[in-house]
Amino acid sequence: MLFWILVAILTAAVAAVLILPLMRAAPPLPSPHSHDVEVYRDQLDELTRDREAGLIGNEDAELARAEIARRLLAANAADAAAVERTPKYLRSSRLAQMFVLLCLPAVGLCLYLTTGSPGVPAQPLAARLANPGDDINILIAKAENHLAVNPGDGAGWDLLAPIYMRNGRVEDAVAAYDRAIRLLGAAPARLGGYAEALIVQSGGLVTADAQDALRKALALDPNDPRSEFYLALGLKQEGKHADALAAFRKLAANSPPDAPWLALVNQNIAELSAGSPGAGAAPGDPAPGDVAAAEQMNAGERQAMIRGMVDSLASRLKGDPANFEGWMRLIRSHVVLDQRDKAREALRDGLKAFPANGAQGRQLLALGRELGIDAAGEGK
Repeated sequence: MLFWILVAILTAAVAAVLILPLMRAAPPLPSPHSHDVEVYRDQLDELTRDREAGLIGNEDAELARAEIARRLLAANAADAAAVERTPKYLRSSRLAQMFVLLCLPAVGLCLYLTTGSPGVPAQPLAARLANPGDDINILIAKAENHLAVNPGDGAGWDLLAPIYMRNGRVEDAVAAYDRAIRLLGAAPARLGGYAEALIVQSGGLVTADAQDALRKALALDPNDPRSEFYLALGLKQEGKHADALAAFRKLAANSPPDAPWLALVNQNIAELSAGSPGAGAAPGDPAPGDVAAAEQMNAGERQAMIRGMVDSLASRLKGDPANFEGWMRLIRSHVVLDQRDKAREALRDGLKAFPANGAQGRQLLALGRELGIDAAGEGK
């Protein structure tokens, strides 16, 4: 009912705005006989002055007055008839007023009944939160409202943390995972998610806090592939290439043939097996001391260091575009830094060096699909 009252008020307001200019009285149009009336009146006044001055006799004055009066009466009659006739513009104005009063509400109502949803009941915010449907933002808002009232609900934090990650709210995901671990205790999935959020937050660096969480997860589940992968990646970033290679090979040997992470594991094995112990590091990888140094930096300094490494990798690839692993790393790094336009540009440049009809080009396209980057258009 409130909706229809508001609609009626708004319709009346619009109609009033449109009708008011049409209701203003227009200035009367001058009659073609109005000038004659004024002339005859002036003649009567002049005749009276001439008679008083003795310039005309009484008999002649009466005859002249009778003739002027006859003409004045005829002119007045013609002027009155012209005024009584309704001008065309006044008739048009009345038609416009009728259209606004009758047709405007009717047209608006028909459009609403055709394109609107008059049968849907009103849904204030509280009602939408109670029945969110498939709206992920309302689901998040509902969970946040619940946790604001019940901060000790560990299951709520555990549910919300991965949702934050999927929506790119990495800082919130780290905090939610931390609260869930404190309230519910350690679990492999919980610790792994927390470590992954920390890695994304640091721009791809496997920090000491992330490694600690991964080791705890691996102690609870020795066959957790996510923990094994990130720990091996941490060894690689620290420059411990032999240990990293052994860890990646172990993970590859224990993984099923159709494991989704196997392609990335084999890629790292290929990088680390390419030459000397130091040859496996892709251009732009942090030096052995960079990870430890990053631990002492604040968030802004750490981000600046990461961006510098990524920019260095990009510049090296311009001089050496045949580095397939470098393109893979650059695309991932730009996505981690939320630079999706640069990631799309890197994917296009990589496909110039490794065409899409080749095996490596297909891997680049597969990586783009995994990250939601389309070389031909906008990212998902």
